[in-house]
Amino acid sequence: MNFTSRGVGLNGGDARHSLAARLRELREQHWPELRITQPQLARALGGLSVPLISSWESATNPRIPPVHRLEAYARLFATARSFDGGAARLIDRASLTDAERRTLGELTSELMRLRGRAMDAAQAEPAGGRSLSESIGSSPWRFDDGGTVTAVCAKLPQHMLDKIPYTDVSDPDFIELLTYSELDSLFELYGHLRAANPGSHVYRRIANELKHDDIQTHLAVLGGVDWNSLTKTIMDRLELPVHQVADWDTDGGQYFEVDTNGAMERHRPVLRKSGGQTVLEEDVALFVRAANPFNRHRTVTICNGMYGRGTYGAVRALTDVEFRDRNGDYLSSRFAGCDSYCVLTRVQIVNGATLTPDWSSGEHTLFEWPPAA
Repeated sequence: MNFTSRGVGLNGGDARHSLAARLRELREQHWPELRITQPQLARALGGLSVPLISSWESATNPRIPPVHRLEAYARLFATARSFDGGAARLIDRASLTDAERRTLGELTSELMRLRGRAMDAAQAEPAGGRSLSESIGSSPWRFDDGGTVTAVCAKLPQHMLDKIPYTDVSDPDFIELLTYSELDSLFELYGHLRAANPGSHVYRRIANELKHDDIQTHLAVLGGVDWNSLTKTIMDRLELPVHQVADWDTDGGQYFEVDTNGAMERHRPVLRKSGGQTVLEEDVALFVRAANPFNRHRTVTICNGMYGRGTYGAVRALTDVEFRDRNGDYLSSRFAGCDSYCVLTRVQIVNGATLTPDWSSGEHTLFEWPPAA
């Protein structure tokens, strides 16, 4: 069986798009009577995210899958038995027939060859390193209309404030910032907003102290629906297919729930016990960009984790000097023409450090909306 001349332009055009087109063709046309979906494929390949599968098939900005994923593709499509009963799964190599093994070898060789060409093309591209002014000027946090930008956090609950010195407004040494939640995220984002919008007013506000004029500016909303009342208000108005559940009184009651083609999926942070203490190893965070529902000529951006580490990771995705350009470019290409979009992302914590997610790799994204074309 010849897998190398199926009309996907293997000898011309962009090599990455050739690989993406071949993967898409395998799913849609290899066995057209099976109608294989991206969620089916994601489950068969080990419980991957649907956005990751979509990114490998993208017709606009395809990502290159790692070798072991393409080997799994080859084994999956080497035999129609992989899809017997509608539950896609990888068939054990030892169970393959001689004909299926030959198909597996041919398909593996083809996908490795396509991947090699795609990697060569990617490495030959210019690095595209930008100057500081170019990087900041192209940031999603830059608003060319010159409008006011307001960063909004929640106020810490009173039982927490009671434990923190200098948070009583009557104290001669009162420090207002100590009353803000998401202080790491606010500090990180505020400087970036000022740098990206030198001609604009940039303010910080507590959610329950917002004035009329504040609400109608460009809004950067930090923190979850449990503390930040503005996050909940805006999420309700946007009606996105993702919701945060923050029931801190119930074991396992903290997660993001997403609607994927009518199937509800829950994404939870990863915690472990160490010496009697609960340690966060991986948070889940949501990044949202939409028109401000209170002023359609301005925007609202939400950075919201289950924990503060997730919020910080979502902010750092577009401020971290190592990742902001590639993540910003990814948003621009992936959601071009979309008035509203969101990314649900993993945020890893290693040795106490919050790592910046790389959305361009696809390994950190759990859910994206709208779906890729």
